[in-house]
Amino acid sequence: MNDFSEKPNKVKVCGMTREADIEHALNCGADYIGMILYPKSPRAISVSRAEELLQVIPEGKGVAVDVNTGTDDLMRYRDAGFGSFQIHVEFTIGFPSLAAWSGMVGREQLWLVPKIPPREEFPQVVLEFADSIMIDTYSTDAHGGTGEVGDWTQFNYWATLYNHKQWILAGGLNPENIRKAAENTEADVLDLSSGVESEPGIK
Repeated sequence: MNDFSEKPNKVKVCGMTREADIEHALNCGADYIGMILYPKSPRAISVSRAEELLQVIPEGKGVAVDVNTGTDDLMRYRDAGFGSFQIHVEFTIGFPSLAAWSGMVGREQLWLVPKIPPREEFPQVVLEFADSIMIDTYSTDAHGGTGEVGDWTQFNYWATLYNHKQWILAGGLNPENIRKAAENTEADVLDLSSGVESEPGIK
């Protein structure tokens, strides 16, 4: 894992499952540590395991990652001590879910990741409920974690158009292309996962 201390952007390392990997990422300068609570992910951990890992993460740096989260689950993540909440959502997500999530954790802590098919317009409704928006590479059968680089030109268009938000770029980032991503996109945060793994969940 590279040293992130000279970066102008913030960096999140996601899919963490081990204390040693978390400590190494933090020593390299990572700003956020993501833990995946979505059961279908190969990097999924339990909430109880997440609570253990949060003990080695400075307050506010832990990010809970889930898909179309139920309100009971989101309450458990909040009570576990996470600082931010990254929720991957379907393109057609309804107003009630967005309002419920934002109301529970606050728009400042909510990171929304809309699953936007190619050639679709950005779903502006998400802007009403979260101050941070993540764009991950689109896949018909996955919510992120594909290891494929996305459309940076499209990302930059949205990040410039809605520049009052924090924009997070995910999808295929690794030590070979993260500097290029930092220099060539409008990303405020760069999200690394499979690009710094030896196997899912092992950094």
